[in-house]
Amino acid sequence: MQKVLHISLLILIFSCGEKVDLLVHNAKIYTVNETFDEATAFVVKDGIFVEVGGEEIKNKYNPKSVVDAHGLTIIPGLIDAHCHFLQYGLESQQINLRGTKSFNEVLKKVKKFVSENNPKIVYGRYWDQNDWKVKEFPNKKELDILFPDIPVVLERVDGHAYLVNQKTLDISGINSSTKVSGGTVVLENGKPTGILIDSPMNLVKKSLPNPSLEDKIKALMIAEEKSFEYGLTTIDEAGLSKDNILLIDSLHKSNTLKMRVYAMISNDKDDVNYFLNRGVLKTDKLNVRSVKVYADGALGSRGALLKSPYSDKVDHMGKFITSYESMDSLAKIIALTNFQMNTHAIGDDANHSILKIYNKVLDNIDDPRWRIEHSQIISSDDFQMFNSKIIPSVQPTHATSDMYWAEERLGHKRIKEGGYAYKKLLDWSGVLALGTDFPVEKINPFHTFYAAVARKDLAGFPYGGFQSENSLSRYEALMGMTAWAAYSNFEENEKGSIESGKMADFVILDRDIMKVEEKQIPTTKVVATILGGNVVYNNRL
Repeated sequence: MQKVLHISLLILIFSCGEKVDLLVHNAKIYTVNETFDEATAFVVKDGIFVEVGGEEIKNKYNPKSVVDAHGLTIIPGLIDAHCHFLQYGLESQQINLRGTKSFNEVLKKVKKFVSENNPKIVYGRYWDQNDWKVKEFPNKKELDILFPDIPVVLERVDGHAYLVNQKTLDISGINSSTKVSGGTVVLENGKPTGILIDSPMNLVKKSLPNPSLEDKIKALMIAEEKSFEYGLTTIDEAGLSKDNILLIDSLHKSNTLKMRVYAMISNDKDDVNYFLNRGVLKTDKLNVRSVKVYADGALGSRGALLKSPYSDKVDHMGKFITSYESMDSLAKIIALTNFQMNTHAIGDDANHSILKIYNKVLDNIDDPRWRIEHSQIISSDDFQMFNSKIIPSVQPTHATSDMYWAEERLGHKRIKEGGYAYKKLLDWSGVLALGTDFPVEKINPFHTFYAAVARKDLAGFPYGGFQSENSLSRYEALMGMTAWAAYSNFEENEKGSIESGKMADFVILDRDIMKVEEKQIPTTKVVATILGGNVVYNNRL
């Protein structure tokens, strides 16, 4: 029989005991404290956990509200250590091309959208040629015929390549002679195909209108609603402009936006200097103390920087998006501040380069907690360059999404020795921060947990798990989504576990993800999400 939980909190009056706001009891609570203790009850006052323990604490307090959890599982509020929160909300209003099986299917979806919406600019996202029978990049020819007069911008699933039509190229000033450091304008017979990889994409972004303030506020609210539905109470926004960070701050101050945000500053010189000159910006809802840098691109679009050529394109090794010299110079500047450097690195050469820079610059800094976002392909002799000062921030669902084609890109030896090697990374670093990278992957954090533990896709493939020697234990996976993620944000003293003195962010689940059969993990549902002692999502009212 399904357990019933009423989150429409029962108001009780007691005659004695310390007054508190909330008592939760009769629960299975994974506190995720230092000794990973379990508990059955806790009390909350002014948005903070006051005491955590057994049923005996019910007699010590006078709560305004009581929740009988009926034995349901409670975990700390989940932290997505790497995502694109604003972009998720913006793209939710665009053409969704995820799961398309051919370029013709992409064209059909675009035509349908245009006929129904009559947009001035066509935006779509999530196509992946690796899912198609013909696994080659598409060409803009059909888009030029169908849409000669309006810009069309279709972004690849990883966010590191565009397919655009000729109208977009003309507006952006891109032609066969265009050269942009850190990326590629793909040519065929000397003419642009419409595929832009990494840096040239910025020419399009600068040439087309930016989303309006109203568009961005709507997007943030959409992203918040969906995040709360999945138990996320803090998100690490992996790259925002100064203006967008200040917009979030203003929405927090007006209580329009409630989601706690760890914001990485996009690597724009003026934006970085703005924050570095002012110092860390920290409130209960916003933490700005890191700079997001791109070392290279993505593996799927062959933008990842490798030490030796791609196995399926032997004349190509990828490119730096940000030059080694620029990253080295920026690292030296950031090292003089209290900010982190959080660098996107996919390929083995990109990881080697940034590890080299980090280790040199951080040699005399005690607790920098600089991060490498993705840490996806590592040479076997480079793992030793990770240590307690350098945190790998990884996205387990990338392994189960990429496993179908990654070996084609890298060959068996590279993928086996250092591809998606989360357990090996944890052994060297001691800490892993786990995220989804939504909207590149789906927002569901229980897919993250499952992929980390099982190393399988949602269909249960492969049977034994993809390179299962690098699977994480359930303990390690939960730590990576709570306490370790908080640590990676310098927030371990305020969130990431259910302990006295910390923010009362917690999630009530419909099953015990630490004990249920592995195959039941991905379909886990959030019963309620509580932020600072207040219910922000509840599916059982």
